[in-house]
Amino acid sequence: MKSDREITFLETVAILVSSIIGVGILPLPLFAVRAAGSGAPLVTLLGSLLGFVGLVLLSLLGKRFPRQTLVQYSEVIIGKWTSWVGSTAIILFFGLLTAFAAREFGEVVITSVLKNTPVEVTVIVMLILAAISSRHSMTTFAYIHYFYLPFLLVPAVLIVILSLKNADYINLQPNTGSGIVNMVPGIFSIGNLFQSSFILSCVIPAMRNPNKALKASAFGILIAGGLYVAIVAATVGVFGAEETKLLLWPTLELAKTTSLPANVLERLDAAFLAVWVTAVFTTLYSTYTLTIVSITNLFRLRDYRMLSFFYCRSSLCSPCSRKASWKCTRRSNRSA
Repeated sequence: MKSDREITFLETVAILVSSIIGVGILPLPLFAVRAAGSGAPLVTLLGSLLGFVGLVLLSLLGKRFPRQTLVQYSEVIIGKWTSWVGSTAIILFFGLLTAFAAREFGEVVITSVLKNTPVEVTVIVMLILAAISSRHSMTTFAYIHYFYLPFLLVPAVLIVILSLKNADYINLQPNTGSGIVNMVPGIFSIGNLFQSSFILSCVIPAMRNPNKALKASAFGILIAGGLYVAIVAATVGVFGAEETKLLLWPTLELAKTTSLPANVLERLDAAFLAVWVTAVFTTLYSTYTLTIVSITNLFRLRDYRMLSFFYCRSSLCSPCSRKASWKCTRRSNRSA
């Protein structure tokens, strides 16, 4: 896969960070406290390290096959037919992941902001944006992530810092929660939030220096994982573990309780939702691109752009995503 200008180290870091930070940031503290109680920050940290393990493997393979994607060099490593089965499973997985994320985005929007808007409208708009954007080269792909990264990190870090004035350190005791052994399911749940970082397998062939892929992975996990740990610690510190378990989207509730100095803005949830929409778009953009590029490589097609709108339609028609939407709607109604 070729691009007009090869992707730099900083652009690779931006791609990883903005791909990881997505729809899961809203229920993230809920996942963590269900697994470890007051030890939620620790389980989030361990989940981030688990996500880093997968990135290390991708980076090492990318250094060995610097001009091939995961689908291409897997044929060399495990054989053509075995690779075909594995690549098909990866394509199906990330295709469903894109559909699930789009549906979750739609449910959050119609529950919090556009309450009279059909969920299909918000989902269609987001998927069409991803489809149109995916028709550009990998250089443009990198530019988009690099451009949006400050708009994701700065407001999120600001909310965490301002919320600490309402936090109570006692809520984070004991730091290990119910014990390390009981954290294992939660570690895998948090690690699942880093799956979008697999876009690295498509980015490495376009990097200016593929040998820096491992270093970029370390910086990407450090930034995204550090933000995740900070958000979980701030949420549990403000609400406590038991109260957090009762919240549907704890991060959004944290933004509601946070205000700027001198009450310039008494609630930051509206600003946070705007940031969250951007984060969802960049994550969907990555998983969407990863899916169509993998399909292109699997079937030896010349250009992945022709698959953009076909895949958009299949995501909308996915019965699994409709089922996920129904479950999310039912959960929202119970919470209300």
